Amino acid sequence: MSASQIADVVHDDDSAARLDALTALSQRLLERCRAQGATQAEVACSEDAGLNVDVRMGEVETVESTRDRGIAVTVYFGTRKGSASTADLREDSLAATVDQACAIARFTEDDPAAGLADAALMARPGPEGRFPEFDAWHPWALDADRAVDLALACETAGRDVDARIGNSDGASVSTARALHVYANSHGFVGAERGSHHSIGCALIAGTGERMQRDGWYSVALAADDLEPAKAVGRRAAQRTLARLDPRPVPTGRYPVLFQADVARSLVGHLLGAVSGGALYRRASFLLDSAGTQLFPDWFSIHERPFLARGFQSAAFDAEGVATRESSLVEAGVLQRYILGGYSARRLGLQTTGNAGGVHNLEIAANAGDLDALVRDMGRGLLVTELMGQGVNAVTGDYSRGAAGFWVEGGEIRHAVDGITIAGNLKQMFGSIEAVGADVDPRSHVRTGSILVGAMTVAGTD
Repeated sequence: MSASQIADVVHDDDSAARLDALTALSQRLLERCRAQGATQAEVACSEDAGLNVDVRMGEVETVESTRDRGIAVTVYFGTRKGSASTADLREDSLAATVDQACAIARFTEDDPAAGLADAALMARPGPEGRFPEFDAWHPWALDADRAVDLALACETAGRDVDARIGNSDGASVSTARALHVYANSHGFVGAERGSHHSIGCALIAGTGERMQRDGWYSVALAADDLEPAKAVGRRAAQRTLARLDPRPVPTGRYPVLFQADVARSLVGHLLGAVSGGALYRRASFLLDSAGTQLFPDWFSIHERPFLARGFQSAAFDAEGVATRESSLVEAGVLQRYILGGYSARRLGLQTTGNAGGVHNLEIAANAGDLDALVRDMGRGLLVTELMGQGVNAVTGDYSRGAAGFWVEGGEIRHAVDGITIAGNLKQMFGSIEAVGADVDPRSHVRTGSILVGAMTVAGTD
């Protein structure tokens, strides 16, 4: 974005003082929990603020300013757990929240896996008593008028690309900032702050039954990392126009190339299958898979929780456990599961510092950019959109609606839509032939396009 479009960091930034206030509040609540007889307790305090603007066909549709806060208290009486929450900071409401959490705990059943994560695993702050922020705090002083101007410029730039773009699903601009404090009776206190900004546009081209829709968006922790608003609109237009005049493809088994932004979903299915909740419920097709070969021997996934401006960078997880760089998959072998304290106890294992999720995954590339992958594939399907939820987490069976492009002779020939791709995730993982260098940076799961050697494609012939 140009300098004239980006405001300086908010000058009246009081986030440090607000974090101090939330920290003090968490300590008062922990004291209340101790006074009620809780053997362990934890408190999470958060404050969020943001601005969201939506426009469509040159008109403003919504302007929404948000401010939210939340206080969550969890207590343990031995292995009995109770939780309560409030958004009211009055002392009587806070006292009632602690009372309610304690009352719930006293009447729940014992759960041997309940409790805080082990004290020895808690993250430790640096010499100054603070945790690193990983360059995540970049509040944007964006008022509603300027946000509307950016959204209108984005949509107009897209609609002006080609006369065939006669309609729009609109453009949006948003900015948000969040403060969070987690504290527990082990003495751990962790304070975090972060910002998040986005610009997006979705356009419609063609007429009648031949209409096609597509879009583009840019997200970043700092406004100066966003793509220019007009560039977002133009890219949305190019993607929409490319989808016009889809043609049928023959049903059969073909290589399938998942473009980077949809390839993330394959990694997401892996994460769901190796998460502690799915495993202890025995609702995963990857039960007892740690230490086994799931992918080709060149394939790896590494967790990088300390990346500057990483979308999920953190020194500690949602339970205060120290995060660490580690491999999830190395040489094709699943190295570990994704566990928080509770799920780890249920499985007889130790937490991996992933309560609340993973922290910045990087999938190593072994190939060139998307054009190179298309050339190497020769003949097959390039998938740019997935529809539906046809994935069985227990068996790994996979069947989803898809749209994209047919590739012949190493070149994109025409658009396709209304097709279905099917397989089994475990077999799909094992038949991955390439991961591209065309990493989509808009997520904490950083992967390039992924080529799967063969899947069933149910065409429209």
